[in-house]
Amino acid sequence: MPKLILNPKRTHPVVWCGAIICTIIAIAVIIAGLVLFVGYMIIHPTVPFITITYAHLDKFDFDQVGQMDIQITLVVKAENDNSQAHATFSNLRFFLYFQRLQIAELTAEAFDVPKNKSKELQYIVPSLSIPLERQAMEEVDASLKLGRIAFDLKGAVRTQWRIGVIGSVKFWSNMSCQLKFLTVNGTSINSRCSSKSN
Repeated sequence: MPKLILNPKRTHPVVWCGAIICTIIAIAVIIAGLVLFVGYMIIHPTVPFITITYAHLDKFDFDQVGQMDIQITLVVKAENDNSQAHATFSNLRFFLYFQRLQIAELTAEAFDVPKNKSKELQYIVPSLSIPLERQAMEEVDASLKLGRIAFDLKGAVRTQWRIGVIGSVKFWSNMSCQLKFLTVNGTSINSRCSSKSN
């Protein structure tokens, strides 16, 4: 009995083109991943950060009516410990509080920090006469008896590194620290703190 021989069905050229394009994309993704990995291993970047390097209570007046006048000097240091990557700091906003009452806002325009360098920003924070509620007044009284007073500094800054042809990496760095001062001479007590990235 004679056998019927059928021509095998051929794959359409569009399917072949799609397969070739997908293969090229997969190879490109693998190569890009290898370049990023090797670049990271060679450069081994660290996240730029902000540190409070100096704090001083220049003025501290408090009357029995519940009005408080202060002036604080702060030095904020932006550090870039990367030996191969340039860093940019932007959207810097810190808030100074006393007993959850916002006293001041510290900001800065975007600025660059070269490789293995740092930049200092000095803030003199004057406050108008701050009316305090009863709980805050009691806290000030207790602080005066102890000879020390504390303020809270909270905020964030956006950091970005530029790593040659690899591209840029962005992080938000948050800061939350307590600034403690002696009321007699305004000297800070363990007020050094740094931002943490997320």
